Amino acid sequence: MDPTFHNALLDLKEGIPRLAQLLQCGQASEMASWRHIVEVKLIPRFSTDFPVVAAICGGGSSGKSTLFNSLAGERLAPAGGRAGMNRRVLFSVPESLVKQNRLVSDLAEPFKADLQPLKDSAELTLPGNPLYVINRSGSQDLVLLDTPDFDTGARGEYTNRDVTRMALEASDIFIYIFTNSNYNNRDNTDFMSQMLTGIGTRKCFLIYRVYPNFSDQEVREHSMTVANGIYGADGAENILGIYRTDEDNRVAAGEQFMQLRPVTENAAGFEATLAAIDAPHLRLELHGTILTDVFKKAETFLADARCSLDELQLYLDAFQTVQSQYVHEALKHFPMDRVMKRFARIWAKTDPAHIKFMRKTGNVIEFPLKMLLDAAGWAKARVAPGPDGPRDSTDFNKKLEEDLVTAVTSLHAQAIGPQISVNGSLNDPAVERMAECVERVRIARRITDSQNPRAESADKDRILRFFVDTHPAVLPQQARLRDKDFKAMLQKILSEKEELLDIPADMVKDLKDLANEFRSQMGLWSKISQTFWASLNVLPATAAVTYVLSTGDPVGAAGIKVKLTGLFGAKDLYALVAIPVTTQMKKADQQQLQTMLGPIAQAWFDHKLKKVQQLFEDTITGDTIGNVSETIERATDDLAALKTSMDVCAKELG
Repeated sequence: MDPTFHNALLDLKEGIPRLAQLLQCGQASEMASWRHIVEVKLIPRFSTDFPVVAAICGGGSSGKSTLFNSLAGERLAPAGGRAGMNRRVLFSVPESLVKQNRLVSDLAEPFKADLQPLKDSAELTLPGNPLYVINRSGSQDLVLLDTPDFDTGARGEYTNRDVTRMALEASDIFIYIFTNSNYNNRDNTDFMSQMLTGIGTRKCFLIYRVYPNFSDQEVREHSMTVANGIYGADGAENILGIYRTDEDNRVAAGEQFMQLRPVTENAAGFEATLAAIDAPHLRLELHGTILTDVFKKAETFLADARCSLDELQLYLDAFQTVQSQYVHEALKHFPMDRVMKRFARIWAKTDPAHIKFMRKTGNVIEFPLKMLLDAAGWAKARVAPGPDGPRDSTDFNKKLEEDLVTAVTSLHAQAIGPQISVNGSLNDPAVERMAECVERVRIARRITDSQNPRAESADKDRILRFFVDTHPAVLPQQARLRDKDFKAMLQKILSEKEELLDIPADMVKDLKDLANEFRSQMGLWSKISQTFWASLNVLPATAAVTYVLSTGDPVGAAGIKVKLTGLFGAKDLYALVAIPVTTQMKKADQQQLQTMLGPIAQAWFDHKLKKVQQLFEDTITGDTIGNVSETIERATDDLAALKTSMDVCAKELG
């Protein structure tokens, strides 16, 4: 075998099951069988001197051990008696091959155990590792296997099927012996079909143990029923020979070996036909079909893994999007008075000397201030929330806590639930990415719109509602999160509330940078008069304290719309900071006010959104996001490496 091809097969053998385990996808039993075939049928057996391995197989009491003893020329395996008596695999290995320890080790490789010599035939009646005997009379390049019957058991449980499966998967050809009572047994035929055609197409001899009064024609007809049941329309092409062995009391008593004779004209005897098998040609033909099927299976496994990776990426995108939305939900109320007062102080400290002098002497132009004071009175009348009076800092603290509790509870429910539900606009790149991923998954899984994952149109503004099932790879993180004390998590987040109320040093720096930027953009007249900027002293009194994630005006009057970019591209979310104004304020001043408030509000949200997101990740979502992100990265790298190995195999097969 070409070394590059050999290494590519090794990479596929190890990498595909590892990737399936990482993404929790694929059928474990099917994957194990595929890996077993690659491991025991391909990689160790491309040596030109490896013998042909022929497995004698059949149902209970069909005569397998008697046939094995007859071909070996010795009474080695217990024969007769009850069905299912023999529980181990027995190898008959030519003496010349026993001296080659490497070949004996390769024969035992499928069973993950050393091949030990048979000391007492009674050992075969107990479950255990395979055993071997030395064959000194048969073919020098043929290994025979006596296998336990594969149909003994009860209530759908087969006693020996697993060990028999391993033996048959490790064989090059089968010698299938059957009787008149089970030749048309559907379950037996299906199992044989799976073994012979599941991965690669192996050929077999058919041995019919039959009453002497059966004609050769009847034997051929019954045997072809078996062949067609195993191979389908290609039955005749894959049968190496059909032989009969007549019922004989002497054979049953152990006084004589089985006698096999062909039922086809001019056919050679069984042992001669067996000895005449062209081992290199047989193996080349067999390995060609096995390689083709192994490669097709690998393509199927990798396609499933790619789809599973898309589903996991979709889950992560949805999870991070809902986290972003709940982060915004936790900050529905904006402390306009605190932030604007701090900005006003920063602005005042950077005033030119003549403005500072005007502030001290009270010679600030009065007309704009009077208008703003009038506007303040109008605002209090318009937005006052009732008998409790205007919203103040205490009210904001309460609202912040309520918003945090609501957001944390909702996010926690989504994080441990069986499904993520998220609304988003198609104008959002993150949502566009999710929609594309949903479409890829639909195509790969061949699922309909009524199945998950899916996206539903919620309104005419192209808002989509996504329902994304929890990916199996996320289940361990969900279990850990469920085991945590939710009340303790909530209290931990609420204990950090004061930090959300504070204006930290780095935010003060950002506000100073904004003040400097505003000054650099001021025209000559603005620099001389500063009529508008002096109004910052009274602005907090006119400002509604509420910030709402909405597209409507919360007070029903003119408002200033501040567009926020979410942490994951949620550009359709808007903050409406309601600053009631009257027609007495000049349009130019209104425009300046809007231009100023947008960046100031954005600076506050940038800081607080990051803080809330960090709180949520430290307490609720971080384990899931971190593990899923790591899984996606590892799976992406593994897929890329496995694609390279697949390309090598495709080139070899091509």
